[in-house]
Amino acid sequence: MGRLWIRTPLAVFTANDLDAAGGVVVENGRIAELVPAGGAPAAPCTEVFDASEHVLLPGLINTHHHFYQTLTRAWGPVASAELFPWLKNLYPVWARLTPEALHLASTAALAELLLSGCTTAADHHYLFPGGLQDAVDIQVEAVRSLGMRAMLTRGSMTLGEDDGGLPPRQVVQEAETILADSERLIRTYHECGEGAVVQIALAPCSPFSVTTDIMKASAALAEEHDVRLHTHLAETLDEEDFCREMFGLRTVDYLESVGWLGPRTWLAHGVHFDDDEVARLGAAGTAVAHCPTSNMRLASGIGRMLELEDAGAPVGLGVDGSASNDASNLIQEVRQGLYLQRLRYGAAAVTPERALGWATRGSARALGRTDIGELAPGRQADLALFRLDGLRFSGSHDPLAALVLCGADRADRVMVGGQWRVLDGQIPGLDLAELTARHSAAAARLISG
Repeated sequence: MGRLWIRTPLAVFTANDLDAAGGVVVENGRIAELVPAGGAPAAPCTEVFDASEHVLLPGLINTHHHFYQTLTRAWGPVASAELFPWLKNLYPVWARLTPEALHLASTAALAELLLSGCTTAADHHYLFPGGLQDAVDIQVEAVRSLGMRAMLTRGSMTLGEDDGGLPPRQVVQEAETILADSERLIRTYHECGEGAVVQIALAPCSPFSVTTDIMKASAALAEEHDVRLHTHLAETLDEEDFCREMFGLRTVDYLESVGWLGPRTWLAHGVHFDDDEVARLGAAGTAVAHCPTSNMRLASGIGRMLELEDAGAPVGLGVDGSASNDASNLIQEVRQGLYLQRLRYGAAAVTPERALGWATRGSARALGRTDIGELAPGRQADLALFRLDGLRFSGSHDPLAALVLCGADRADRVMVGGQWRVLDGQIPGLDLAELTARHSAAAARLISG
């Protein structure tokens, strides 16, 4: 590839305060150079893209999702339920998941993310009913077909209803099966180092659906293979009560007791931490994926994200599953995160730049990556460009603030590793109408049984 100058954007957010007002130069899949205001590239470029009508961001990074849940959006019986009843009603539906339905669900989730400016997505898949043993393999195929990056987690549930847990027996697996498949997936797909496209992490689902044995065994396996750990924690007060009754521990004490309190771990939600727990998580470098829309949808609460971040815990952003968000749109999630955290900390403390930082550099740190999430020489050329020419932006003045406050919902161009994956708001080679029709039909079959 030659050198591409993405020239003089309308506005630019680098996530690190570097000057790139004159644009960025891309070469061999990486950012070769940041061009300062009024400057020009240090060496000739073979191609120039005029970005004067675009806001330029690092590619957004989603730190928590459940791709399969795109099949159960806005389902009436749980439209007004909180987490535990929401799960108990949905588990039997999700247990009917098929390989074809999962592939469609994953493709739909990834396409929606990509169109919102997301270049890297973490998914938490913990459902392996009969016939779906190769669920993560199916997700790898979907990721590669769209040219994105992903952190795919091999989730698990081992604590069924008959043992005091929440999930029904048909979605629970034996520890030996989980660990053997986890090792297979790591050896088959996990890529290390800069530019990794597919990575694998281990992700027992939650305190109310797994045993302490599988948590400890997963931590040991993750350390052996140097992969990351992920789980839901402190999402609701019900979960806090469950941990006290089942284990005699608060959630962070539980996390430490199974060997998970450390920098290898990132947690989904993290809503209900007290002062001591915030400090302990920060000291340990344990990251948190903030999922504001889901936390509002299920009435779970408002997390203490500024305090966690200030204590040293990396904070990323996640859309969560599309049955508790009903969308897979990461730029919209930035806006939700901004507004929800302002309710706790006030407007001045939570700026558009801080919220964008959660979706970029913060999310990269949560996933253990230093090669993405910011605009700097040597970083991967993962970029998102947004136009502000729609009616919703008419009358706006600060382009970066307008992107968040006026509610941008679709990127005009998205680049992953130096390759354009979205052009003029469309994904080349993807028949979106056909995908929507097939995905909708699969969702109807899943609900009807």
